[in-house]
Amino acid sequence: MQADATTLGSVGEVAALARVFPRLPTSTATLVGPGDDAAVLAAPDGRFVATTDMMIHGPDFRLAWSTPFDLGWKAAATNLSDVAAMGATPTALVVALAVPAGIELEFLDRFADGLRAACEELAPGCGVVGGDLSVSDTLTVAVTAFGDLGGRAPVLRSGARPGDTVAVSGQLGFAAAGLRLLFEQAVDESGAPDAALAAAAAEREPERIGAQLRPRPPVLDGVLAAVAGATAMLDVSDGLALDASRIAAASDVAIDLSRGAVGSPEALTGGEDHALLATFPASAPLPGGFRRIGTVADGSGVLVDGHPYDDRGGWDPFEGWNGAAG
Repeated sequence: MQADATTLGSVGEVAALARVFPRLPTSTATLVGPGDDAAVLAAPDGRFVATTDMMIHGPDFRLAWSTPFDLGWKAAATNLSDVAAMGATPTALVVALAVPAGIELEFLDRFADGLRAACEELAPGCGVVGGDLSVSDTLTVAVTAFGDLGGRAPVLRSGARPGDTVAVSGQLGFAAAGLRLLFEQAVDESGAPDAALAAAAAEREPERIGAQLRPRPPVLDGVLAAVAGATAMLDVSDGLALDASRIAAASDVAIDLSRGAVGSPEALTGGEDHALLATFPASAPLPGGFRRIGTVADGSGVLVDGHPYDDRGGWDPFEGWNGAAG
């Protein structure tokens, strides 16, 4: 961020937004975009999917590890994945930022670039239609995403039935492995996150650390799953075992996972993968990047190779955070 040392506090909200708007992705669903009190979006289906998510400096990310581009990308990707998990096509994002007054305008540019790049790669046609900018000692990102069901019923967590195939699209365990590597390899002697050590760690383990800092959820597979007849689906944000238990509870069934198909223990318990977990009728061909990892059975809870599995693990922002930001 050396190219422009001008801070947000020195120019104010109006000038900062005027600078960043041209960098933001546009939405093909926009009827009225930024500039009025609210945006207006087309909803050809008559319904729309809505979801929201926050990222807070400290429990959710560390500036010493994440670039502004990474943060913009992840803020978009995590919300796009939630829309996809309903079987919808992402159409628009509303982004609110609370930032320290002394942060440089270049940060806002790179953050917007990350938003744009994620939308262009993961959900073409989705864009930013509005938001808010405020000041806070703690950098906070809040995103609301919208999606179009295209005339289809939403895919809920409650539709899995015994005999269905359990399948996943996307990586499992890589994001958790990346976070573990950052805590092992990217902190200084005092335990504080270190940017230079993080960059070196990312060079050694680009796939795993990249999955943590810049996830690539299979957003387009959400619609493919809905069209293929998925009976239940969700975004694997809190860990496979924990999220599978949510489908099991909502559908009043058991989810029996195959350890061999799932892979490493981190694939079962690690959070922030943003893969898509879905169930399909046994006779349905699996669409897109989906692969079989288990079956739906009578009973309750999560099983692994037929045995009850109680180590849910998973991501919880309240668990283990020591109050440090980094």
